[in-house]
Amino acid sequence: MCKTLNKYFLFFLFSLSLLSCKNNQQEENNKTKTSYDVQQLRYHVINIYPHNENAFTEGLEWSNGFLYEGTGDTEYTGNSKLAKVDVKTGKDLQKINLAKEYFGEGITILNNKIYQLTYKEQKCFVYDANTFKLIKEFSYEGEGWGMTNDGQHIIMGNGSNNLYYRNPETFAIVKTLSVSNQYGPLGSINELEFVNGFIYANVWTTFKIVKIDTNTGKVVAEANLEDILVKYAPDDLNRKIDVMNGIAYDSTSNHFFITGKYWSKLFELE
Repeated sequence: MCKTLNKYFLFFLFSLSLLSCKNNQQEENNKTKTSYDVQQLRYHVINIYPHNENAFTEGLEWSNGFLYEGTGDTEYTGNSKLAKVDVKTGKDLQKINLAKEYFGEGITILNNKIYQLTYKEQKCFVYDANTFKLIKEFSYEGEGWGMTNDGQHIIMGNGSNNLYYRNPETFAIVKTLSVSNQYGPLGSINELEFVNGFIYANVWTTFKIVKIDTNTGKVVAEANLEDILVKYAPDDLNRKIDVMNGIAYDSTSNHFFITGKYWSKLFELE
């Protein structure tokens, strides 16, 4: 009887060992499928400019020597706006305020038109880039977060790990890009900027900017700017500010402009 029990016990241990090896192998295979190296980018501050401390930055764009900014309004008091900004002074040169019921979100400029999303109101406003005159409106489902364009399509996010390519004339979705990093799907993708075939994006509630391959949706590089305020705008740490949000790119200088919600500074980076 003892012999029989020992035999079955040994068989059980052997089977358990095989199962454990199989599971370990499966974990290694899964790790191989999803894990890869993400390049860590360094940044260098070229210039520091003033930024409107009342601007709850949701969208940032550089065009023809000027900065364009779209802001939100957490209290719905009519402070959501679209503005053309003098980068050296931080002052609005031209602006239009959204109605109180709208929370402004990401912006982008394409074909001399400025597109501006709204947070939960499911409206995209389209303005003439020179006059800021409202041309038309589009409706969409879900929330509006960041927005950019690749020269042909509007690209927008809704806070998930998906980016949606839209027809700029109809706003119909033509393609969906799912974004992931080495750990899996990456959500909370906020303000966007398309640069040389890649999308740079803020990750909401962090000081990270990720660089996304538009062919695969994979994050191929990231920059951590968690020390930028400590080094260059320490007074902001004693004020009521919000998260980093806002990426604009100047193709002439190959520099980026970075800021955040209620930040007092705009940073020109290399």
